[in-house]
Amino acid sequence: MKKIPHTFTIVFALIVLSAILTWFVPAGEYLRQTVDGREVVVSDSFHRVDAAPQNWQIFSALFNGFVDKADIIIFILMVGGAFWILNNSHAIDVGVVAFLRRVQRLSKYKLIRKLGVENIIITLVMIMFSLFGAIFGMSEETIAFVVVFIPLAIQMGYDSIVGVCMCYVAAHVGFAGAMLNPFTIGIAQGIAGLPLFSGLEYRLFCWIVLTIIGIAFVLWYAARVKVKPERSPVYKLDEYWRSRVESSGQSTLSVRQILILVLLLVTIVALVVGVLSYGWYIAEISALFLAMGIVAGIIDRQSADNIAKLFLAGCKDILSAALVVGLASGIIFILKDGHIIDTMLYGLTRSLAKMGEVASLGVMYVFQTALNIVMPSGSAKAALTMPIMTQFADLINVSRQTTVLAFQFGDGFTNMLTPTSGVLIGVLGMARIPYGTWLRWVWKFILALIFIGFILMLPTLWLDLPGF
Repeated sequence: MKKIPHTFTIVFALIVLSAILTWFVPAGEYLRQTVDGREVVVSDSFHRVDAAPQNWQIFSALFNGFVDKADIIIFILMVGGAFWILNNSHAIDVGVVAFLRRVQRLSKYKLIRKLGVENIIITLVMIMFSLFGAIFGMSEETIAFVVVFIPLAIQMGYDSIVGVCMCYVAAHVGFAGAMLNPFTIGIAQGIAGLPLFSGLEYRLFCWIVLTIIGIAFVLWYAARVKVKPERSPVYKLDEYWRSRVESSGQSTLSVRQILILVLLLVTIVALVVGVLSYGWYIAEISALFLAMGIVAGIIDRQSADNIAKLFLAGCKDILSAALVVGLASGIIFILKDGHIIDTMLYGLTRSLAKMGEVASLGVMYVFQTALNIVMPSGSAKAALTMPIMTQFADLINVSRQTTVLAFQFGDGFTNMLTPTSGVLIGVLGMARIPYGTWLRWVWKFILALIFIGFILMLPTLWLDLPGF
């Protein structure tokens, strides 16, 4: 088996490739204007600009990437440090064992025994996180949940990939099939001049289909791993998680551990309420988890010095993942500074006018999907593409709502694959899964989702659907 390159090597190679493209792709730009507080592209404003081929900028792009993603980098470090303090008590590990023992008692019921207790747990957790992604666009928040669900997956006889799927993949499948996501649908529909969250009925259907497919895939994979653990691509890497679960030693929770688990539950509830009701984002969530870590250390009777040492140990443990986030962001700076993103968009829009409905929709979808690999920010991509795409939709008699759906799917699926996603890199860092290993595992699943997404868009061309 060929050795998989280090994540740093893969991302830096992509930075170099992006710089090479700036030497061959003509430079161009659209004019932009601010509408309702958002920067949008001015139609028919594309013009050539002086070429700006990138060379030594591949190194300055790294610095710019670190500065641009400083919020996510700091978030990852704070979450890593906070959970290191909490994990020192082994409250999560022992709690997982105690939880599974209690749940196993439900096997006395014939229906539950037939369905499988573990299958029910995976399904319910994935539905919950898929709803979080679909309703309020949960993304960065999943980084903090990885260290909760991987021990659960390991204890059930699975691997760290199943643990990541239970929270991160589920949330991003929901994110792609979202009904009310304000960061993608809200912005895209606003730019397209559509009523906010219109077309909800068909989007709900899409979310159900995608969530069922996601759960079915994870259950199928989990069953294979349980029968033969060596099939897992992270079997050897998961020795860290297996040893951590085994080292918890005890199987009953102490009073202090129960209090720490209650603290974790209160933190999660506060997170959901804060995001939904008060618009919390990275700064507030980071502060929340830092407070959780400090309080957990106090409950665990750690001294102030020990709490500080544990926090620093957690930051050190997760530092490489945090650095990759900044490194990956450098790809976007190279493409922007080289002025070639708008050129690629312009070339696409010129070709769309010559195609039929299905072909044009397919090209729009493929472009949105490909663009997400280098520009994972849904808000930024909506501002860049929707003003142009909606006008072409009008020309070829495709509903603007369908164009929003193409943007939504294109933005959502490849979030689970692109190395430019700080969230993905942060999750993999927390899970101790190398990016190359994850890519080899997930790419077929992503291709299947992309294909299913296109099939789901076709009825919007031919049926009279509400909002379309």
